[in-house]
Amino acid sequence: MRQFLLPFDAARPTTPIHLVDKATLPALLQDRVPEERDWAAACGFDGGAGELLLVPGADGTLAAAVFGLAATAPSRFAVGALATRLPAGDYRIEGGDVSGEDAALAFAMSAYRFKRYRSVGEASEEKPAARLMLADGVDLERIGRTLDAVELARDLINTPANDLGPEELAAAASDLFARHGGTTSVTVGDDLLEAGFPMVHAVGRASSRAPRLIDCRWGEEDHPKVSLIGKGVVFDTGGLDIKPASAMGLMKKDMGGAANVLALASMIMAARLPVRLRVVVPAVENAISGSAFRPGDVLPSRKGLSVEIGNTDAEGRLVLADALALADEEKPDLMIDMATLTGAARVALGPELPPFYTADEAFAARLATASEAVADPLWRLPLWAPYMSYLDSSIADINHINTRGAGFAGSVTAALFLSRFVENAGTWAHLDVYGWNPFERPGHPAGGEAQGIRALFSVLEERYPVG
Repeated sequence: MRQFLLPFDAARPTTPIHLVDKATLPALLQDRVPEERDWAAACGFDGGAGELLLVPGADGTLAAAVFGLAATAPSRFAVGALATRLPAGDYRIEGGDVSGEDAALAFAMSAYRFKRYRSVGEASEEKPAARLMLADGVDLERIGRTLDAVELARDLINTPANDLGPEELAAAASDLFARHGGTTSVTVGDDLLEAGFPMVHAVGRASSRAPRLIDCRWGEEDHPKVSLIGKGVVFDTGGLDIKPASAMGLMKKDMGGAANVLALASMIMAARLPVRLRVVVPAVENAISGSAFRPGDVLPSRKGLSVEIGNTDAEGRLVLADALALADEEKPDLMIDMATLTGAARVALGPELPPFYTADEAFAARLATASEAVADPLWRLPLWAPYMSYLDSSIADINHINTRGAGFAGSVTAALFLSRFVENAGTWAHLDVYGWNPFERPGHPAGGEAQGIRALFSVLEERYPVG
């Protein structure tokens, strides 16, 4: 997505984009030549939110673009709509209450398109695009790190499961860490049992594609330990508690947690934050065969807790539990997991606002502030301890789903289940992300999405400053 941005160059010819609203449009037009005022009137342009006016020059070329923002609290990503609406050419923004960094991110993130499978006809052709010149003082390299990470997450999530199985996800993680000088180890198939990951093995054993535990490391050993854990379910049929067809169509995105932690890791390594980074991804396909795990089974876990299976379509928390237990063993300063975990989170907050959970009040406050500051929405939900009893089992240490209040607090009880596998980390946070835009919005094309990583990186950058 970097290719849609240009470094600041005052001498470079660019077409101005004037950002206005209904109140500021008259002042802009007053300074224009009569022909341009007449053109705006003839087009019925009044500066309304989302309206775009292309102003022709005397020689027939494009003299300027005028784009309407909301008069009050304009969306910081609204200008992203211009990335796909402007003719090819180089542009600069003038006016409007939008920061140069916000405008650049919005523009480039809106221009993203997943083209891996476009091989026939006009859709596959590389067409000239609109490019935005950065405002003076805006750091292209800093923005580029963010864009690279967002593009990585989107590309991984958008790739269908036939081309992104556990092996391919492991290769993507290994490639990323190798580029930054890190290392990756992968535990495969039945070796998971000997290595102490029984629930990862149980969930993934029914697939013809062997499950994996991906373990990546980067950074100096004496730096603070930061561990990221991502749910890597490359496809989820629901297992024996099979999903209906209407719920299975998007299940290629069930590795969205893994995609997001790898994207966050990309930002951390590119910025060279002084941390000892570890990324753990349990990569499995929740398939159906004679070896599939069953409702009512009792599984051992790495933590030593026995887990009764209430529903095989709640597999993500099982593989995460083994991965969390592993990362927790080395007592990281900060441990964050990300997962496309529950439909309940979407019922509560919708697709654009992922909930997060943590018992660390200071971290929660900082993450909420960062989320607002960088326009990367997150909302804290409680680790409500009384609901832990909803996970009671009559035959095992814990049931992995809510057994008492069916339909109640599904995202909260999932987070509480995960919390049972964390005891040594200085700070632990869980993000229940959706990883998908169901429809296009400025800055957010329909399809796979990075959620929460810009807010989390802002917190990490402050907590572990470079230099």
